[in-house]
Amino acid sequence: MQFLLDIFEANSNEIAIVYDDKTYNYNWFLNQIELYFDVIKSNKIENKIIFFKADVNPYSIAFLLACIKNNIIIIPYIYNNSNELDDLVSISSPQLIIEIEETSINIIKNFDVEITNELYLSLIKNKIPGLVLFSSGTSGSKKAIVHDFNKILSKYTKSRKNYSTLAFMFFDHIGGIDTLFYSLSNASTLILSKDRFPKDICYLIEKWKIQVLPTTPTFLNLLILSEEYKKYDLSSLKYITYGTEVMHQSTLNKTKEIFPNCEIIQKFGATEVGTLGSKSESSDSLWMKLGGKGFETRIIENKLQIKSNSAMLGYLNAPSPFTKDGWYMTGDLVEEKDGFIRIIGRESNIINVGGEKVNPNDVENIIKELDIVNDIIVFGEKNPFTGNIVVAEIVLNPKINNTKDAKNIIKEHCKSKLQKYQIPVKFTFTDNELFSERYKKIRNR
Repeated sequence: MQFLLDIFEANSNEIAIVYDDKTYNYNWFLNQIELYFDVIKSNKIENKIIFFKADVNPYSIAFLLACIKNNIIIIPYIYNNSNELDDLVSISSPQLIIEIEETSINIIKNFDVEITNELYLSLIKNKIPGLVLFSSGTSGSKKAIVHDFNKILSKYTKSRKNYSTLAFMFFDHIGGIDTLFYSLSNASTLILSKDRFPKDICYLIEKWKIQVLPTTPTFLNLLILSEEYKKYDLSSLKYITYGTEVMHQSTLNKTKEIFPNCEIIQKFGATEVGTLGSKSESSDSLWMKLGGKGFETRIIENKLQIKSNSAMLGYLNAPSPFTKDGWYMTGDLVEEKDGFIRIIGRESNIINVGGEKVNPNDVENIIKELDIVNDIIVFGEKNPFTGNIVVAEIVLNPKINNTKDAKNIIKEHCKSKLQKYQIPVKFTFTDNELFSERYKKIRNR
C-alpha cells in the first residue's frame, strides 16, 4: 500500500478523480486517507471484517484505501437491493455493516459474532488486508470470494502508461478493482459516472477527453442502438476494452465501424484469479492471446484453466474450483488457433438437445445479425422428449410491431445458417432488459 501513497505524494497536484464534474487531486486523497485513518482508529475497527455499503465517489475510494492500510477485511457493496443485501451479509458473515460520510462513518449494525472461518482467521492473524467479492450470479447462486489484498496490489507496483479512464465497473467487481488500481498506480485520472446510460457516458467522454473506455458487450450494444455516439465528440478515445461476457461478432463489427481509430481489445478475467493481460488478434476479431506477469494458462479438454499469483484464498460458501496442482478451472470453453484462443461460452450454459450440444452464443450470433433484433438471450428449457429445447428471448427493434412476422423472419434466417437441432423451438418477445445492473446478460432464466 505504501507504494501508492508515495505515488500520490509525488503527483500531489495531478487530478486523481473526476466526480459529478468536480476534480479531486492526489493531495486531496492523501489528506482524506489520513482523516479516515483517525476515524478507523477512533472507532477501533482495525483488522475487522467490514461490510461496506458504498456509493461510488472519491470518499468511498479514499476509505477503501484507508481500510487496506489498516489491515481490514472489506466486503464492498454498491447496489442497494435490500433483498440481495440480506443474502450477501448472511453469506459473508461480517462483524460490522457501515456506511461512510465525508468525515465520519456510520455503523449500521454491529454483529457480536465469533470468527471461525479459516480464511478470515488467517488474514486477521497475519494482519493482512482482505477483499471479499461476489460472483455475478447471472447463471447460478452467488459465491463469496476471499482475496489477500496485498497479492492483488502487487500487480500494480510496476508503472505503466498514463491514460484518462472511465470507471465503468465499480470496486465491488474484479474489473472495477483492476481499473481503479491501474489508474491510481500510474497517477492517472479516473472519471466516475453516477449513471451508466449511453448518453451519460458519451457526455463524460466528450467533456473530460477520456482515452480508455473499459466496458461490456451489453453496454456497447446499447450504445449502438441508442445512437448517442452521433451526438458527442468521442474522438479522444484511444482504447475500448470489453469483457465479462461473450461478445457477438455483429456488435464488435459495428463498434469497430463507429470507432475506426480506436484499438478495441478483448479482456479476460475472473473474480477468483484477477484480470489477465490480453492482446486481440485485431480490433474486429474475437481471437486473443492471454497471459502476463503472474499468470499462466492451459487448455484441458477445450476448457480454459488459469494459474495466478493473485488467486483467491478460497470461497466462503462453495468447494474449491482449483485442481490439485493449483489451476483454476474457469468453466469456459475455448477454441485454439495459431497461439490465439476464442472464448465460445460457458460449459454450464451448453444445451443438450437429444444428445446434440448447442452453444447459446452460436445461436445468438446468428439471430443478432438481423436488424430487427435489438437484444437476445438463448437458453435451454426442459423437455420430456429431447431432454431440452432451445428457447430464444428477444427484444425487437421498437419499429417492429408484428411479432408473428418477426418470428417467421428469424426462423427463416436460422434455417439458412443453423443445424436443425440448434434452431429455437420457442420464441418469446419482451420489452424488459435482459441484463443486470452490471450490464451483463442474465442467463439464469
